[in-house]
Amino acid sequence: MAFMIVIIIIAVIIIWMIASYNGFVRGRNNIEEAFATMDVYLKKRYDLIPNLVETVKGYMSHEQKTLKDIVELRDAAMSSGTVSERARNENEITRALGSLFAVAENYPDLKANQNFMDLQGQLARTEEDIANARKYYNAVVKKFNNRCETFPGSIIAGLFHFERRSMFEVENAAERENVKVDFGA
Repeated sequence: MAFMIVIIIIAVIIIWMIASYNGFVRGRNNIEEAFATMDVYLKKRYDLIPNLVETVKGYMSHEQKTLKDIVELRDAAMSSGTVSERARNENEITRALGSLFAVAENYPDLKANQNFMDLQGQLARTEEDIANARKYYNAVVKKFNNRCETFPGSIIAGLFHFERRSMFEVENAAERENVKVDFGA
């Protein structure tokens, strides 16, 4: 009888370990899928940037530094190695594009250009998609990290080297502040 109880306890532990391990694998795969989804939207933004820069070049000849910075930031983001480096570079692109659109307000001919307006609209929709993809990615990472850090999942995470993942978040405190909109001038 005692032997049977020991066998049942061992079987329950083995089944729990297998189920827990499989849950971590599913979590890791969900993170990879969420990042790949976000990457699709980021690639779309990368593809829009050269078109936007070319459209704006003719109108903003003395804003060449702004345009050059955006292209350099795009290249840096595309070659990022880690999630936190990628997040930092993506946040810089978002900031630079905001500056570009703010400067574009000073060029009425540019604002009237249909190509510019189309690109601006596409970029705005893409930015919304990126924001939603970031939210989904961060939710999946949070779930995985909670599982890695709470007991008894932390035991399986430690045994099989499942480690905490980085969130895709804003690193610059200035980017967390509300945007100031001023219609008077």
